[in-house]
Amino acid sequence: MKKIVCTCIVIFVATFTQGQSLQSYLEEAEANNPEIQAFELKYNISREKSEQADALPNMELSAGVFVSEPETRTGAQKARFSVRQMLPWFGTLTAREGYANALAEVDYLDMVIVKRKLRLSVAQSYYALYANTKIQQVLKRNIQLLATYEKLALTAVEVGNASAVDVLKLQIRQNDLQAQSDILKQEFQSETSQFNTLLNRDTGLEVALADTLEIGTGKEIDQATLNVHPELEKYDKLYESVAQSEILNQKETQPGFGLGLDYIPVAERPGMDFSDNGKDVVMPMVSFSIPVFNAKYKSRSVQNELRQQELSAQKTNRRNMLESSLNTAIHSREAARIQFETQQKNLRQAKDARDILIKNYETGTINFNEILDIQQLQLKFEIQQIRAVENYYAQMAIINYLTNG
Repeated sequence: MKKIVCTCIVIFVATFTQGQSLQSYLEEAEANNPEIQAFELKYNISREKSEQADALPNMELSAGVFVSEPETRTGAQKARFSVRQMLPWFGTLTAREGYANALAEVDYLDMVIVKRKLRLSVAQSYYALYANTKIQQVLKRNIQLLATYEKLALTAVEVGNASAVDVLKLQIRQNDLQAQSDILKQEFQSETSQFNTLLNRDTGLEVALADTLEIGTGKEIDQATLNVHPELEKYDKLYESVAQSEILNQKETQPGFGLGLDYIPVAERPGMDFSDNGKDVVMPMVSFSIPVFNAKYKSRSVQNELRQQELSAQKTNRRNMLESSLNTAIHSREAARIQFETQQKNLRQAKDARDILIKNYETGTINFNEILDIQQLQLKFEIQQIRAVENYYAQMAIINYLTNG
């Protein structure tokens, strides 16, 4: 259990500037999310079931009065009182407790898995908000830049070096960017609501985001850590629970036995004098419950064996899926790094081209169509670079979910 507790603590790239704020959101989500709370309650219920697993059957108490009192040598029997306690075969209670504990461990791993998935969802939503904010900032800068170009165009129109069409093109481009910015604001509100819902708090609360996320060098991923992933350990615990179920099944094929005591009050025989006259009857009892018809136990054993084979196949399939997801995330992370570095080069070259065009304005040979083309390319490169950062961190979140990196 201690090993599982350690593996459920996911650290989301703490070396970057978002670590402090994102980590606090992750902790808040774990503390407040109702789904987590539901799974914790389910686990607590399972633990309570293990506490009751070793309970004995109810003690049987009975009492009866003879309507027609049978006469014996020592007197008439008046009534009968009985107490009995059935007991399972030796080791049966321990087997029941082991089976209940195995089921509780499965519920515990379900809780760990849900926590991991919640942390993944919170992190990915956080990175989406970050990207949205950065793209809005880029659009705002480009709108302001286009407004500057519009002033240059108006001046150029006055001296006959540009046409009114150039001014209109610049204004249309500004309108288009403003529309994109307005759409992003709506998406930001929607994503913020979703993020706050994961934290189970008011959907209108503001989310504190990192100022800058830098793409790191990326560390090597040890795929062997998949073997201790809670989704796979769950199959091991299910397999163990079936094994415990079979142990209990074998114990239940053994006879049960019970201990009891019968007490019969006896009335004295009138007119007679002897030592046992009116002596009450006390009779200890021992009983056995023998499972003669045990076909159901044999069938249960076969079912348990088949269930274990099913779980082994499911675990292999799930491991293959997790391994595939991990490989995809690793390659996607590297692709995001390549995309980021490529757009960084493109941005430098686009800036150089823009500077050349602006310098041409001094000679009166400015071409506003070329300026628009370069500006559009620059905006495209900036947005793609931001998306690359978002994708990089989103893939890191997946890798952390799978490997507890």
